[in-house]
Amino acid sequence: MLFGPPKKIKEISFGVFSPENVRKVSVTTIIQADTYDDEGYPINGGLMDPKLGVIDPGLKCRTCNLKFGECQGHFGHIELSRPVIHVGYSKEIYDILKATCKECSRLLLTEERIEHYEEKLRQEGVRGSIRQSIISDVLSEAAKKKGVLKDSTCPHCGTDQLKVKFEKPTSYKEGDKKLTPSDIRERFEKITERDARLMGWNTEVSRPEWAILTVLPVAPVTVRPSITLESGIRSEDDLTHKLVDIIRINQRLRENLDAGAPQLIVEDLWELLQYHVTTYFDNEVSGVPPARHRSGRVLKTLTQRLKGKEGRFRNNLSGKRVDFSARTVISPDPNISINEVGVPDFIAMELTVPERVTSRNIERMRQIVLKGSNAYPGANYILRPDGKRKRVTDITSDILAEELEEGYTVERHLRDGDIVLFNRQPSLHRLSIMAHEVRVMPYKTFRLNLCVCPPYNADFDGDEMNMHVPQTEEAQAEARILMRVQEQIISPRFGEPVIGGSQDYLSGAYILTKRGTRFTRSQMDQMMYVSDIDAVLPEPAGEEDGKPYWTGKQVFSLLLPDDLNISYKSKICQKCDVCEYRDCKYDAYVLIEDGVLKTGVVDGATFKARSNCKLLDKLVKDYGTDVGRKFLDSVTRLILWSNALIGFTTGIDDEDLPKEALNLIEKVLTEGKDKVKRLIESYREGYLEPLPGRSERETLESRIMQALAEARDKAGTISERYLGMNRGAVVMAKTGAKGNMLDLTQMSAALGQMSVRGNRLHRGYAKRSLSSFDREDLSAASRGFVSSSYKQGLNPKEFFFHAMGGREGLVDTAVRTAQSGYMQRRLMNALQDLSVRYDGTVRTNDDIIVQFMYGEDGIDPAKSTYGKAVDIDWIVHKNIKAKKGA
Repeated sequence: MLFGPPKKIKEISFGVFSPENVRKVSVTTIIQADTYDDEGYPINGGLMDPKLGVIDPGLKCRTCNLKFGECQGHFGHIELSRPVIHVGYSKEIYDILKATCKECSRLLLTEERIEHYEEKLRQEGVRGSIRQSIISDVLSEAAKKKGVLKDSTCPHCGTDQLKVKFEKPTSYKEGDKKLTPSDIRERFEKITERDARLMGWNTEVSRPEWAILTVLPVAPVTVRPSITLESGIRSEDDLTHKLVDIIRINQRLRENLDAGAPQLIVEDLWELLQYHVTTYFDNEVSGVPPARHRSGRVLKTLTQRLKGKEGRFRNNLSGKRVDFSARTVISPDPNISINEVGVPDFIAMELTVPERVTSRNIERMRQIVLKGSNAYPGANYILRPDGKRKRVTDITSDILAEELEEGYTVERHLRDGDIVLFNRQPSLHRLSIMAHEVRVMPYKTFRLNLCVCPPYNADFDGDEMNMHVPQTEEAQAEARILMRVQEQIISPRFGEPVIGGSQDYLSGAYILTKRGTRFTRSQMDQMMYVSDIDAVLPEPAGEEDGKPYWTGKQVFSLLLPDDLNISYKSKICQKCDVCEYRDCKYDAYVLIEDGVLKTGVVDGATFKARSNCKLLDKLVKDYGTDVGRKFLDSVTRLILWSNALIGFTTGIDDEDLPKEALNLIEKVLTEGKDKVKRLIESYREGYLEPLPGRSERETLESRIMQALAEARDKAGTISERYLGMNRGAVVMAKTGAKGNMLDLTQMSAALGQMSVRGNRLHRGYAKRSLSSFDREDLSAASRGFVSSSYKQGLNPKEFFFHAMGGREGLVDTAVRTAQSGYMQRRLMNALQDLSVRYDGTVRTNDDIIVQFMYGEDGIDPAKSTYGKAVDIDWIVHKNIKAKKGA
């Protein structure tokens, strides 16, 4: 055996590599700046030395004798002619220089203070940020000698100390003298282990002087492979380019030192060596020009390989590339359940689910294998109990079907009812990944029920989504029980439904349940069938021309549980001074008694997603997620069918106002502008009384904004008075389907004040917003008040002001997205080790208690009533009543 039994890693410690260790792990000293000879073979002692590993097929590594793909590579090293600063430790070097004596290298603290800090570090539980804080205190006290030493002399040897300055990234001055890396290294070598530990260095794995490099490790060739271009020319990796520069300057420096060159030349070459080593480690150091390729492209060196979105940590270690996944465009399908996802048949034939062969399913499995991999539903592979895997083809399907026995596993095509995970990026919250049941369909796109769009933030303008197929029974069970869409109807944010109706579902629900909506017997039969309503047809509401009819309220009532009792106000509620309740003339008071909709219209207040919708919330919380899912599936199909029967339309004439209304709006806007003029006059004459904490000009702007907002609101009230519920656009706005009355006001009456950053428009020319206005003109029109409506059209000045406000919205959206994404990533990284334990506490990985109860109340928001406690009494009462009835 090559290796012994596996060892368990207990802990990992990070330190600085010592020169001895660098030489120990190195297999050769690199002395040549060249890589390949004229025949294309790697040069011995060069940067592509075969001892460092192989990247060419056919060659063997001269260190381990393994081939390309087997050899992982080996380090080499470069002996530096003079020490150089490791740019990654330049800040730590500065801290030590400030805190230690320039002569004896002792920590600039008295023995008493050293013992005090040592005792603090020895205390139990001192680790992480607490330990770092103590070390920071040690360094700052030693550097400032605060409250301990009266003068700047070393308490150990009495030497006078000079101030140390740090010139980023790698230069240090003590007084007027520049400190060379050799000077610093000599000082650091004298630092005692006791002092080093007190300054935060773990002396078992690192020493301060090792931060000044005398030996540079050379990465294996497998880390920096050269590529052969189509022309046959080899192109070297960026790291190799950098190492070539280091070796060349290092050799020139050594030659000049050996030849006794003037100090000025030696210092210039030393600086150049420092530059190349610095940019080898990090090519984005501030104050240092980045190293570039001959083409002018900036080189990507060690730090750039690690950091950032495309770096090793985020891209390779945290980033995932998985099997059993699919991605395609999504399309809407209102006829599938919210729990389902429509999967294209070609994807279902490519992705497989392992199913174990048992005595109960062996015949079905044989039939699946017989179909092969090119017919649906078939199988792609079978897995024997010994682990051998066989591909099912048209040729082998008969033989493999015969071979099937209990204990085999068949990797079959996806079929209806299989559980899969569905995801839309960006994955911003838990509900960005949910479990759906497969519904295999023709064509090329995933199909999604429209009610499930809000948690994914999905629309159908070209969005793509990902599907993942769980491969084990445990994963499938977890997904089905915990992640299924119906279990996520209530948002974990604050307990309101996040899955529900939107747009034509809500306007259609209003039209279905408003007064005067009637259906014939055949229409009722159709609607009950498409909605999958399993109920007895109720008695007709009346007769018309000798034929019975049913109301929309009766149809809707068929979807509700028999013992449901609830009352609330619809979205269309006019907020009258005195509520008439069930006698409301707008039919805005919803009353459901024993599962029958008695009064009121159904709209956004009933089942709108991402809102305080009463009915859906009650159904899910009191009757369970199955009832909630069934309600959503049925009500959406019912509304689509009734929409098709009754019809619903909107057009530009929905915003038409009579001449009388337009005159009233013009009068209101004129009054608003006159009020603004009076405010400006009182400001110029010095009569305007400033608001508390504001100047006269700020007060003027505030009062003008207030006056113009009032004018627009009055115009909106007038337009609303003339725009009745017989117009499709108004129905959409008032039921919560789409838009609001402010949008309709802007379409029909006036846009109102355009603003940038919450203020009137001031930018433009000197003392005026546009050259077509007088200087110092503060009037409403000159500062962005738009009197026109979208229906009337804007004049050129208004159009320009409108574009200014619109551009702010665009920029703000882009900036806000980037900022919130970065903030979320930082929060997730900071909080990712928190978990709720079995004792109810929230703790970190170190068992430090963050909260004694999750959220201080121990309540899951998704199970609460909008953050309030659950009404347990009602649930108990309901169950007792149900048992008595049984």
